[in-house]
This record gives sequence, structure tokens and C-alpha cells, in this order.
Amino acid sequence: MSKKFYITTAIAYTSRKPHIGNSYEIVMTDAIARYKRMQGYDVFFLTGTDEHGQKIEEAAKNAGITPKEYVDKVSSQIKEICDLLNTTYDHFIRTTDTYHEKTVQDIFRKLYDQGDIYKSEYEGLYCTPCESFWTESQLVDGKCPDCGREVIKAKEEAYFLKITKYQKQLEKYIEDNENFIFPESRKKEMINNFIKPGLQDLCVSRSTFKWGVPVTFDDKHVIYVWIDALSNYITALGYSADGNHDENYKKYWPADVHIIGKDILRFHTIYWPIILMALGEPLPKQVFAHPWLLFGNDKMSKSKGNVIYADDLVELIGVDAVRYYLLSEMPYITDGSITYETIIERYNSDLANTLGNLVNRTIAMSHKYFDGEIKSKDFIEDIDDELKSVCVDSVKKVDTLLKEYRVSDAISTIMNIAKRSNKYIDETMPWSLAKDEEKKDRLGTVLYNLLESIRFVAVLMSPFMPETAEKIFEQLNTSIKSYDSISSFGNLEEGNKVGVATPLFSRIDAEKMMKEIEEKQNKSDVDQKLKEEIEGVAKIGIEDFAKVDLRVAKIVECENVKKAKKLLKLTLDDGTGISRTVASGIAQFYKPEELVNHNIILVSNLKPATLCSVESQGMILAADCAENDVKVIFVDDLPIGAKIR
Repeated sequence: MSKKFYITTAIAYTSRKPHIGNSYEIVMTDAIARYKRMQGYDVFFLTGTDEHGQKIEEAAKNAGITPKEYVDKVSSQIKEICDLLNTTYDHFIRTTDTYHEKTVQDIFRKLYDQGDIYKSEYEGLYCTPCESFWTESQLVDGKCPDCGREVIKAKEEAYFLKITKYQKQLEKYIEDNENFIFPESRKKEMINNFIKPGLQDLCVSRSTFKWGVPVTFDDKHVIYVWIDALSNYITALGYSADGNHDENYKKYWPADVHIIGKDILRFHTIYWPIILMALGEPLPKQVFAHPWLLFGNDKMSKSKGNVIYADDLVELIGVDAVRYYLLSEMPYITDGSITYETIIERYNSDLANTLGNLVNRTIAMSHKYFDGEIKSKDFIEDIDDELKSVCVDSVKKVDTLLKEYRVSDAISTIMNIAKRSNKYIDETMPWSLAKDEEKKDRLGTVLYNLLESIRFVAVLMSPFMPETAEKIFEQLNTSIKSYDSISSFGNLEEGNKVGVATPLFSRIDAEKMMKEIEEKQNKSDVDQKLKEEIEGVAKIGIEDFAKVDLRVAKIVECENVKKAKKLLKLTLDDGTGISRTVASGIAQFYKPEELVNHNIILVSNLKPATLCSVESQGMILAADCAENDVKVIFVDDLPIGAKIR
């Protein structure tokens, strides 16, 4: 019977579409899960979405839709990105799932009945984005210590979890289980900054908003995020508060590791263990907190315009190249960095040059010199020993590194096999051996060693770049892909014929791609601003409508906007005697000459916005008539300057 391995990500908050920095965690966790499966473990890999809270309630209200409609959309986007990145989760949980909500209510009730939850009143400083209360002393420069945003004074009735009751028990668990919090620096941070100064009882319900799991015995309250979201790790397995657990819970709990971001370490190493202690359940074996992926040196932010999304990046360089960059570029402790320039540089140097070139020329030489046949490995020389040692030793080194979740270092170790193989080609000079008939046997062994080294790379790289590994196996024409097959060097079958030499990664023209990226970003900015202009779905009062100044204007001139295929630049006469410029995203529906001399309805008091270097001083009205069909509202029979009321 195989040994179990239960691994989880933190569940993603459904406030907005995740950027590439958010996607790192799911890819890293997937790589570990794949690696453990390759080693023969019975793996259960959980991910999902956190869908309750005040921030979502407010976002849904602003969008004019229900909170459930809002989270359905965002959760779907998150799941699509998980699938796009080829992640092999076994279950995707949503905290709006009925079974989860029911179990969370049972957990809350159990903790209340046994005296671990009590009702009181909270008065403090509240950060809405983080959904956290803080004391004055915990603030940094008067702002939230987690996100740096403004906090507000808040006072409300709430239920509290007796954190203080379990402080000593938690301290002992951390002391007895030295690898519970990993890496070591994060452990010291938790102990010195949070536990030793003394814990405070935790607010676990809210009464000032409704979008949450209701407390069954007090309908004024909803269960706060800590119990709701953190409990997903056990509800997904079929935990039952009455002890009648499903088989998956009995089989997989406790978790072998929770993979999380460093910003939520406190919740997972203080609140979550104490919840489990209060429930009488085993604690997870380990919590690993990874650093952040920054854009250059800054956190990604839509307001800063430095956000990269996984789907855009996949479209540019492919799934495996994205996975490779994320996993190889993120350091163990310090924050990682991503820019389009470094993505292209790493793609060309590592994937196209080092790995892709090695595979391509080795397969090509096999065809050139031996019609693709894999020759004998027996004509060895001393120079072969180092290459073989690098391959076999790398297997052990990768395993040691991944036990500590040093993913970047593990990938670097694997790529060193490829680098050493390229050096081996320079040392042995197969093209020179091929000129001497007496050295044909030696040439056969040199190529065997190279093909076998490439197989080592493919097996070890398969958790990180699964599609690329399969392409390499196809070119090697081998079915020997198991982890056990790389415990020793020389298991590639002699006498087989390799497949067709096909480039794995074509070099990127950096200048050309950066130009394409810039054009796409400009287009995206235009589309987003146009979308923001037309997306007014919330209900308004008559006083709101009265603020909109609608008037008739004539289109005097019209032209296309460079670098923006959807945009037309309109010059309008609105009867004021002053020419007005408007940028409108209707280029796919109208040619400029079709609009000139027509009267249209202008939103004249719209705040100016710059779209692709065009300052747009208003917006013209148009109708969505059908899918991909937009009609400008012409009012040629109305006088220029007339107000629409």
C-alpha cells in the first residue's frame, strides 16, 4: 500500500481575477504533488476559492449583482487559470459549497457548546481589504500592518474563539515539531512577533454584513473568515463535527503540508492549529510559507499598471515556459521578480539554448551518424564518469531539495545536467569521432550517454514541465519514464531508434516581442477604459441621472487611432463653438467616412480620459444590438447643442 501525501494551497480569495504572482502557488504545489506521485505516493492535492466576506459583499454591490453571482464569476476565472497552467488538483473546493457551509456551522456550534467560543463586543481598528481587526500598537504608521491601507474604527457585537486558552499547547507543539513552520526564518517571525508577546482571543463572527455562513443559533451573525476559510482543509475531505468522518478524512488527514504565501502565515500557524486543538483533531505536519513574486521591485497592482496575468503570458510563451519561469525564478526566502524582459531572457538562455538545443542536436546527430539507432553504451572512457555522476547525484540532490521545498534550487540542479551534457559534447566532439571509422563504436557510446542524460532531465523535469518532458520522451522514443529508472545510469534501451528531432523551444526575438507586448498593453488599456465607461449596471436614482449632461453634437472629422484597432478619434461640434475630441471603440463597426457629418448624442460632462495618447473629452452613445454588433445612435434631425432630458 502506497504512503499517503496530502498537500494544499491556500484557497484564493474571489475579490478579483488573480495575477501571475497569485498563480505561483498553485504551480509550485502542483509540481510537488506531481513529484510525490512520481515517487509512488498516494497524493491528494486540494485547492479552491474563499468566497465570503465584507469586501466581496461591497464589490458585488458596486457591480449591481448578488454576491453569489460575483463569486461564481471570479471562482470560475480562478479555476480556468488552474486548468490552463496544467495543475493536477484532486479537488477544487468553494466555500459556498453547501457541504462546506454546513460543516462550518457544525464546527462553530461544537466550539460554542464546549465553551471555546463566547459572545462579547469588539472595538478596534478594522482593515476591510484584509478583513482584520488591529490594536493601535499593531498599526504601522497608523495603517494596516499587512497591506498598508487605511483602517477605520469599528465596534460591534461578536463571537470570540478562546485563543489564549491554547497558547501554551501551541507553543509546545511548535517546540516539539521543529519543522512545523518552514522555513526557519518564518518560524522565528511567528514566535518572536506574535506568540511570545501574548495572543488575544480571536473575533470569529461579524454582524455588520450578511455575506457569510450564518451562525445557526444567532441569525444576526455570520461566521468570520478564519473558521470558514481555514476549515476547507478538512471539510474537503469529509470531516464531520460529530466524529462520523468520511473515508478520505480518515485516510489523508493530517495534511503533510499547507503551501501558503508568507502574508497569511499567522493565520495558518496560530489560528488554524488552535481551531484544530479545540476540535481535538491532529495538526498539519508542516506549513510552508513562500515569498511573493513582484513586478520588478514592486507588488503587482492594477492601479500601478504592472499586473501580468497567466493567460496573457501563456499566449506569449506557452504553458511549460510559464511554469518554468515561475518555479525557477522564485527564491527560497526573498521575494522573486518578474518582468517581460527577464521572461524572454530566461526563455532564450535556459529553454531554447541550454535544454532545447541539447535535445535537438543530440537527436539530429543520432540520425546523422546512426540512422537514429541507439548504439552500445559499452565503449566507455574516463571522461564519461563525471557526466554519469552528475546525473545520478542530481536525483538525490533534487529529492533533498524538494523535501525542503527549494523548488528553484531543484530546477537549477536539473538544468545543470543539461549544461554538463552540452559541455560533454564539446569535450568529446562527436563530429570529429564520426570522421574516423575506427571510432564509430566510441561515437555510439558518446551519443548513448547524451541520450541517457537527456532522459534523466526529462524524468526529473516532468513534475515542473510535464508537456516538455513528454515531448522529450517522444523524441527519445522511450517508455522508460519512471522515477526508479533514474536510480542508476544506463537504462535507455540499446537498439531502439530515436524519434524525429523537433525544436522544443524556438528562440524569441526580444525586440519584436516587446513591441507586440506594448501594442497589446495599449489595446488592453483602451478596452478596459471603454469597458469602465459602459459598465454602469448598478441601480441609480433620478438625481444621479440628472447629473449626466447629454447633448446633440455633430461629427466633423473622424480618423483611426494608431496602435488601437478598436478606436476611432472623433472631432465634434457640440454647439459651444469649441471643438471637442472623443475616442470611441467602434472602429470594427464603422469606417471613419461613414460617421462624418452625422449628429450623435454626446455625454459631455464625462471626466476626460487619455486612450492611446488621445484625450477623450466625452463619450458618444451607441447600442449593443446583437453579439458583435454595435450601432451608433444617429439624431440627424435634432439641432446641434440640443440637450437630451
